[in-house]
Amino acid sequence: MQNAPDPPPASAILLPWLTLAAIVGTFVVNIWSNIAPPGGQSIGEISNTQFTEVQITPANYAFIIWGVIYIGLLAFGYYQLLPAQRLDPRLRRARPWLILACLAQAIWVFCFLSGQFWLSVLAMLTILAALIWVYRRLEPSRAISRRERWWMQVPISIYLGWISVATMVNIAVALYSQGWNGWGISAQDWTVGLIWIAAALAVWVSLEGQDKAFPLVISWALLAIAVRHLGNPTLAIPAVLWAASLAGFALRREVKAS
Repeated sequence: MQNAPDPPPASAILLPWLTLAAIVGTFVVNIWSNIAPPGGQSIGEISNTQFTEVQITPANYAFIIWGVIYIGLLAFGYYQLLPAQRLDPRLRRARPWLILACLAQAIWVFCFLSGQFWLSVLAMLTILAALIWVYRRLEPSRAISRRERWWMQVPISIYLGWISVATMVNIAVALYSQGWNGWGISAQDWTVGLIWIAAALAVWVSLEGQDKAFPLVISWALLAIAVRHLGNPTLAIPAVLWAASLAGFALRREVKAS
């Protein structure tokens, strides 16, 4: 007579539900921040009124990517909750850090809406660090099934890609709020430098982790920066060239892989 299998540890039951709750909670906070912000202005309205001179900020339409991010996160939350995935060692290592990222995301919203821009930078850096840890725990260079790729890795890649750009924007906003003079370097030159940094990061992550989603997100952000600065070739040209290059690079690798 065979012994009955050992029951899963409590964490294998509790953490998946906490992960889904953190994702849903962050989604609710984001909706609230747009429908009924406490100061009367949404995040977008604050950015468009107080920080119009921050040149690294993408055009407004780019922020619709948050819809894609939350759809992906909700899909991830559902997938990791399935009984077959609860004991997956990658997910077990990743869940606490994704919960932390979601909590920091909610805190960021409150900090930014209340004008605590340097505290929002601290929250943003926490999101970024936690997502890097999640991304690495999911082992992006590992050969996985198409199902795992779309339900588990792509949502995190998209989220991490956008947060990487958002961190640059957030720091620029905080510096602008303090009247920083750029150490004598023009805002335009700083923006061109950040465009190159974002592009280099996208190439490195794609090569390191065999990732196609991350560079596409950076391409989306750079294209939106180019659109915002169409009247300024110094910013628009490198942004649109890198956006096209990254998109072509990612799509070419996708065709090769399929």
